[in-house]
Parts: sequence; structure tokens; C-alpha cells
Amino acid sequence: MAITEHKDIEKGDNKGLEDLVEPLIDEDGSKDCKETDHNGSISMVLLSTAVAVCRSLEFGSCVGYSAPVQSDISIDLNLSVAEFSLFGSIVTIGAITSGRIADTIGRKGAMALSAVFCIAGWLAIFSSMGSLLLDSGRFFTGYGIGIFSFVVPIYIAEIAPKNLRLTTLNQLMSVTGSSISFLLGTVVSWRTLALTGLVPCILLLVGLLFIPESPRWLAKVGREAEFERSLRKLRGAKADIFAEADEIHETILTLQSLPRARLLDLFNAKYIKPVMIAVGLMVCQQSGGINGIGFYASETFQTAGLSSGKAGTIAYALIQIPVTMIGVVLMDKSGRRALLMVSSSGTFLGCFLAGTLFFFKGQAIFLEWVPLLAVSGVLVFIALFSIRMGAVPWLIMSEIFPLHIKGAAGSLAVLVNWFGAWTVSYSFNFLINWSPAGTFSSPSLWFSG
Repeated sequence: MAITEHKDIEKGDNKGLEDLVEPLIDEDGSKDCKETDHNGSISMVLLSTAVAVCRSLEFGSCVGYSAPVQSDISIDLNLSVAEFSLFGSIVTIGAITSGRIADTIGRKGAMALSAVFCIAGWLAIFSSMGSLLLDSGRFFTGYGIGIFSFVVPIYIAEIAPKNLRLTTLNQLMSVTGSSISFLLGTVVSWRTLALTGLVPCILLLVGLLFIPESPRWLAKVGREAEFERSLRKLRGAKADIFAEADEIHETILTLQSLPRARLLDLFNAKYIKPVMIAVGLMVCQQSGGINGIGFYASETFQTAGLSSGKAGTIAYALIQIPVTMIGVVLMDKSGRRALLMVSSSGTFLGCFLAGTLFFFKGQAIFLEWVPLLAVSGVLVFIALFSIRMGAVPWLIMSEIFPLHIKGAAGSLAVLVNWFGAWTVSYSFNFLINWSPAGTFSSPSLWFSG
């Protein structure tokens, strides 16, 4: 599942209704926001961010769980390919109600609820003796991280001063969580690995006791006294918060005055081009097969001819973190389009290499080289995808829509993305059993297009 990055559409200068209905992008493509210096300490902002990104570790633990344990779970619980595919893919259904939950019970409330769902899910997986409880646990963890994936980036964006960018930390920690799960899965049992997923949830629940609610959400629901206390706690006891408080109120009032768009409004002639761009990027991102490769990496490496998938899984885990850091650095320096083209070209190369080598294996050609080179192709795919193919589509989507239709457009993009994630993650095991070469050739055609 590709990791989603959300931008705070409520942060930025207020220019009046006529400007707010246009995308908040200036001529060089950056967001139109004015940096504000805050007196006082940012220690509470950093603490709140550290607590929130425990969610990112949990997200990574959940999406990385199925890859190293596929063989052991299938043997211990006597699962068929179809049963394990359902278990692996059911995690992708959790983002549907996340926005409404975050707006109803607040950012902290949504994070706490998510942690409870994830804890229940991991305990169910740990104690499962058959597919029913196993799938129920995976469903609960998927629902939990679906809410997490929406609310945490928004919370981080809403508490941070404009001159402090922390949203990239969210994705980096998600990848770190996935890599940790991959590595631990090679040395501990699948039940023990499920218990390790509890750790980020417990840290999050404890941390929520010490951090403030999002001041923007408090202002939006009219809790003025709590809004001022939260903002002062985040900016420091001696900080002048009145200018920022006025700006937040003005932004909320202006946003509330904008017309509320429906999904049908997206098909208006003046919006159809950005809609096609956003949906097209999501389709291409998911059709590349990232969730199938990521969810079942260990089994893929064994199919390539490795005696055990552990070595490939360890390499997968170790390569994700540094290349994601490279992508974070390059995001604003190289431009969205250039980075997207480099990343998609590299993923095409990785799929093409893996598909070709799987074809050679089927024809009994270069058998001594097939395992190493096929695994290399998969690792090239992962490395270049991590550089930004996973994040850039979400970032582009956040920048190309006017504010008054951004909610409807985001809902459509999330629906397309998560449906694609489920389709790929459910069908991948069947496809690779049918034709490994064909499985990797299809994504290469998407990326080359």
C-alpha cells in the first residue's frame, strides 16, 4: 500500500474568497504561505509529532507483516493461496470513514480509536487458530491504520508553525516500521511478530495523555477556551499567539463560506483535467504492483529460486530507508514531474528485469543467474518506487485542485487508490503462481506508458 502524504489545506495566507477557490500554488509551484516566526519553545510541537509518528511505525508494521510470515502462517494454519491472499489484502479497506471520524471526535480521539482497533487486531492475529479470527484481526488492523493514514499527517500539519516542515517525517517512519517488521519477521515467529505490532500503539496511547489537541480542529468546532490553551501550549508560554489565532479563525470562516462540492461536480469541464491527472496517477501507482510485491516479498524471492526468502527480505528491508531519505531530499529540489519520471522509469526497469529473468527460468536458461538477477530486479523496483513514486501522486493531487473541491477530489482519489491496492494485493499470489514472468511484465507496460 502506498503511503499517503496529506497537505494542510487550511494553512496559508488568507487572500479572500476569490483567491481561495484557486489552488494555493505560486508561480514556482510552491505553496503560497508566509512564514511566521514564533517566540517560545517548539519542544511541544516536536513531542506531539514524535507521539503522532508512532502511528507511522504502526502503519509500517501492519503493511510489512504479511511478507516475512506467509510461509509459516500458511503451514501452521493450513491456509490455501486464496485464504492467505484474502488475509493479506483485507488490510487495504480501512480509509473509507477516516475523514468523518477525525472531524467528529477530533484528531487525538481518532488516533486513540485507531490504536484500540489495531491492538484488538494484533491480539486476534496472535491468538488465531484458523482463518476467521486471522482475517478479523487483519481487518481491524487495516481499519485502524486507515484512520491513522488520514488523521496523523493532518494533525502534524495543523500543529506545526509554518516555517517548520515535519510532514516528510511521517513517510520516513512508515518505511522504517515496514523495514523493522521485515527484519523481525526473519528471526521471530509470526505470533511473536504480531505482538511487536502492539508496541507503537501503546506508545501512542500513553503519549496522547501529554500532547494537546489540534488547535485548528478546536477552533472549527467552537471550543474557544481549549483552542487558546492548545495554541499557547504549542507555541510557548511567552509567545504572542493572537495574530495566529485570528488567522486561524479567518481561514476557517472563509473555508466554511466556500460551496461544498459533490463528487458529480468533479466532472465539470473546468475540473476534468486535474481529475484525470489525479485518478490516472493513482491507477498507475497501484497498477505497478507495489502492494503485491511488498505484501508477499518473501514468497516472491523463493519463487525466483532462493532457497529461503529471508535473505531477499532482509535486503528489501535495508534498502527502503536510505532511498526514502534520498527521495525526501530530492522532493523540492528536483520538482514533482522530474522525480516522478525518474522513479517510474526505474520501476519499469526493475519489473522488466525481473520479468525477463523469470521468463529465462521458465525456459531453463541461465538458471545459475536467475535467482540473483530476478531478486535484483525486485530490489531495483522497490528502491526506485521508494524514491517518490509512492508519495508524489498524493502531493500532486494536493496541489492541483481548488480548495472548495479538494475534499471531494481527495475522496475520489482515496477510493481509486485503495480499491487498486486491494485488487493488486488479492490477485498477486494467483498471478505469480500462474506466470511469474507475466506478473512482472504487466506493471512494466503500465510504467512505460
